[in-house]
Amino acid sequence: MAEPPNQMPATAGRGDLRASHADREQVIGTLKAAFVQGRLAKDEFDVRVDQALASRTYAELAAITADLPAGLTADQPSKPARAPGKRPILLRPGPATTVATVLYVGMWPLAFALPTTSDGYPAAGVGLVGSATLIYMLVVTLIAVWVQVRATRRPAGDCGPGLTTTLT
Repeated sequence: MAEPPNQMPATAGRGDLRASHADREQVIGTLKAAFVQGRLAKDEFDVRVDQALASRTYAELAAITADLPAGLTADQPSKPARAPGKRPILLRPGPATTVATVLYVGMWPLAFALPTTSDGYPAAGVGLVGSATLIYMLVVTLIAVWVQVRATRRPAGDCGPGLTTTLT
């Protein structure tokens, strides 16, 4: 008979085999679930976690959870922020932001190539970079706002021009 995947195999000759870090973490996950469900007190939970970390074999790990119900598992991974098939909460601005970033980065070498004053101060370059920074911040903000406004006005399931999602 195959054992459930959430239980440590202590029978069939495997009890003396060395346990891995993943095996110890699985037992600790089971202990956490038992603690959350009120099956273990805090001090007993702490003692058993210490025992799990010190365990070397499957038999030692199985003894730690022997009095807990079979199939007790750690918390399931958290649910996604949105249900499958629903439109994303935040859309990515994508190509427009990429173009704005490339143009902004291109200003820096140009700023260093501009002539300096007689004192060696790059006044034109500093002015160019300062102006480019302000414009870049404004453009990126406007793109992000535009994308989000567009997303809130789009009906559910519509992914853009020519694209729709199928909810099954």
